[in-house]
Amino acid sequence: GVSQLAIATVIDIGANKGQFAKKMRRQFPHAQILAFEPIPTAYQVLKQWGDRHANQVKVFNLALGEKEDILEINSHLLFSASSSLLKTTELCENLYPMVKEQEKIKIKQSTLDHEISQLASPLASDLLIKIDVQGYEDRVIRGGKQTLSQAKACILEVSLDGLYQGQCQFRDIFYLLDDLGLHYAGNFDQMVAKDGHVRYLNALFLRSN
Repeated sequence: GVSQLAIATVIDIGANKGQFAKKMRRQFPHAQILAFEPIPTAYQVLKQWGDRHANQVKVFNLALGEKEDILEINSHLLFSASSSLLKTTELCENLYPMVKEQEKIKIKQSTLDHEISQLASPLASDLLIKIDVQGYEDRVIRGGKQTLSQAKACILEVSLDGLYQGQCQFRDIFYLLDDLGLHYAGNFDQMVAKDGHVRYLNALFLRSN
């Protein structure tokens, strides 16, 4: 698992209000944390926390993808964590009616590799990357291959049900990360539907020594 690793830097992509970043700060109290969140309301909460730990935490009001761009994100007003650059499907809206309350917001997209190249000092090599971007994972990976190829571990939330239009598939993520030397190592947790199939899961990929 991740807790056994010596992690010096955590990159949290799709940080929302900092739920995962805060957990990682408790688990790896000396790690540097870089957190990316495009939705302004969630970012404000993240930034307040980041400012309190400014020597250790750096926050970015950005989406990450495969190119620099200005895009419209579908902001989910009642549950910001499910907001996505992709449109929700009918299945998603039937399963989770609260996602129907949406507004489009213009946001800035960059790439992980570009943002890392702009940092004042290079990343500490013991790197953990978490990606929770509602079906947009393949675009984030393609824009961050250099950074991901230095990562010791990567955690991704992956949807197996079609919750977003044009979402990437588990197999896309598997091959992209496998090519970068990160190998599928199982799931932390998963959300199971009544009929027993898995709707979405948190997958762990590790670099083999």
